Amino acid sequence: MKQSLQLKLGTSLTMTPQLQQAIRLLQLSTLELQQEIQSALDSNPLLESDFDEHTGEHLQEQNTPATIERQSLDGADSGESVNGESESTADGDWNSDIPEDLPVDTRWDDIYTNSSHSGGEGEEYALEQRNAAAESLQDHLLWQLNLTPLTAEDKLIGEALIDAIAPNGFLDTDLEELAESFAVEAAEVLAVLKTIQQFEPVGCGARDLRESLLLQLRQLPESTPWLAQAMTVVGQHLDLLGKRDFRQLSRRTRLSEAQLGEVMRLIQTLTPYPGEAFGGEEPQYVVPDVIVSRREQRWVVELNPETTPKLRINDAYAALIRRADNSVENNYLRDNLQEARWFLKSLQSRHETLLKVASCIVEKQQGFFELGPEAMKPMVLANIAETIGMHESTISRVTTQKYMLTPRGVFELKYFFSSHVSTDSGEDASSTAIRALIRKLVDAEQPRKPLSDNKITQELDKQGIQVARRTVAKYRESMGIPSSSERKRLV
Repeated sequence: MKQSLQLKLGTSLTMTPQLQQAIRLLQLSTLELQQEIQSALDSNPLLESDFDEHTGEHLQEQNTPATIERQSLDGADSGESVNGESESTADGDWNSDIPEDLPVDTRWDDIYTNSSHSGGEGEEYALEQRNAAAESLQDHLLWQLNLTPLTAEDKLIGEALIDAIAPNGFLDTDLEELAESFAVEAAEVLAVLKTIQQFEPVGCGARDLRESLLLQLRQLPESTPWLAQAMTVVGQHLDLLGKRDFRQLSRRTRLSEAQLGEVMRLIQTLTPYPGEAFGGEEPQYVVPDVIVSRREQRWVVELNPETTPKLRINDAYAALIRRADNSVENNYLRDNLQEARWFLKSLQSRHETLLKVASCIVEKQQGFFELGPEAMKPMVLANIAETIGMHESTISRVTTQKYMLTPRGVFELKYFFSSHVSTDSGEDASSTAIRALIRKLVDAEQPRKPLSDNKITQELDKQGIQVARRTVAKYRESMGIPSSSERKRLV
């Protein structure tokens, strides 16, 4: 085969570093964006945080409730209504060239004074409380074990037993094996276990649900009404109680329906898993990216000022750049200045895209904001992409891990997208709306006669929504609603 040189013309799509940076910032969550901004501030000397003209405090470091309240009173940085009207304008035009000289808002002395002397003794105590680790179940039990007068060997057995208690409070080991490991009798291990079962929370160390409930019942005063009957039900008929077979349970215990209801009311005061109160996961607080509020008979969408930090070019370093100088230092400053400008433009592009998508969502889902989830309309990513002229992948990046604060609560932007189900009227109903209707029907049902999946299907059909029974069951299970037999109760 003869080799030759050929010249061809063609087109190809190449992603510039600026475009890659803009796409990467677009898909970051609020926490990830804060980390990215901090990383840019640490690595680029030409980039710095702006300061509040009134308080002289660093906007990037304001995390206290008092500061958040003050910022909310000062107003948001930018806002846009559903109709596209601007509520407020961001500081400067981000798309225009950044001027060479920028004003300096504060001095280092002001920052040092504010950061070192802000907050009193109460705030320091609150900070310690926030940073303190939650006490685990094992720590709580070990603390009580150390206060109990036991021999050294029994304390070692108690520590082994406590270490074998699962997070839910149940004992997760075999007593015979534990006795062999300590070369003692099983009765001695059982005696130590009986001591641990008297610790708080009552019921910990039980080997099953029946033993845990009985331990809690035995701790109640003997004068407690229906105590003996409750111990009989738990000790001998727990399987019928789990199946909610109240007819068979009433026949075996020889209790009337009213009396069995009183016994059930006492049993419901117990804790099935006594260890759940300890060692739970730390709550994850969500910071909304956009805020929706009702103003003058219209819904207004604006960016959360807490998630839109103010950044600017460091005018002191920018003034050191000389046009005709090609030294290493001058090139370093020039490159960092260009990177800082790209970063600022990418941030502004992210904020504008997020605000545009959120405004479009509010416009299309006004029924949700007016009436609730039952009025949610079916909507997919393509509907928003077509409206604002962007690709579906861009809408997917914008709506992932981004949250909206509304008068009805905080929702992820993905929440407003759902599939559709046909109705008798020819229109489509949102699966989110159907879930809300199922929840409403279940909440309004009679506890003695809960609605079956087939009955819920018939009720939805009366409202013009035709769904199969298996679809109702799927939606019910996705919301964590038990079946009708498990929802049946006497009280």
